[in-house]
Amino acid sequence: MSEAVILTSEKGHIGYITLNRPEAYNTFNPEFATLLNDALEAFDADENIRVVVINNSGKHFSTGIDLHEFGSKPNNDYDEFIALMDKHNHTIINMRKPVISSVKGYCVANGAGLSFASDMTVAAESSKFGTTAITVGLICTGPGIPLLANVGRKKAMEMVLLGEILTATQAQELGLVNWVVADDELEAKTDEIAMKIVEKSPLAIAAGKLGLSKAADVRYSDSIDFGSKKFASLCSSEDAKEGVAAFLGKRKPTWQLK
Repeated sequence: MSEAVILTSEKGHIGYITLNRPEAYNTFNPEFATLLNDALEAFDADENIRVVVINNSGKHFSTGIDLHEFGSKPNNDYDEFIALMDKHNHTIINMRKPVISSVKGYCVANGAGLSFASDMTVAAESSKFGTTAITVGLICTGPGIPLLANVGRKKAMEMVLLGEILTATQAQELGLVNWVVADDELEAKTDEIAMKIVEKSPLAIAAGKLGLSKAADVRYSDSIDFGSKKFASLCSSEDAKEGVAAFLGKRKPTWQLK
């Protein structure tokens, strides 16, 4: 029996999702996309999990949608298929738990879109990024939306329409990657960042994540109001009181998730 194309595991309060289709460069097909979204939603619903890390087995993070999926469907089937390929963009932005992509190897097309949609990205210095679908006569509209939110219209147009490959350092300079580390330090650095999130108030983390994520979907003034409501709700929680009391008392807080 073959191993699942998406693997999940836990370590403390960290949930790990491993892209596990290495023989196909972790390309997306319907099973892969469905299980990826199922894993994200399950970890978001799990009160023990406070942060989610997406990593990969094999050499490459993901090289996009499996090209064998194209050319074999009636035209009216592509709407549903592409919606499934892009579903993680909706899933991640609506999650309460932060999602960190831990990238090695090639991270292109829909794989890049997954990284761009994540809340943070840690990249091995040898990794490569790109919205490369244009090179095979397709287009990275799905990955292009989170890309646009990160780099602005003109740079997004350049990347989507030219399909050029970026180094990890170039991606970091554009704001697409938070940290670039030596290849053999990728796992340790990712866990270091995840543990920093774990130690923070889960309620505050959720308020910050949803407040900032939703701001991209509404007018500026509405996003300010939304963020204010999230903050006000947090201020009345027991964990907010505990956080302030612990800081003033010079002790470590005990989070109650209420």
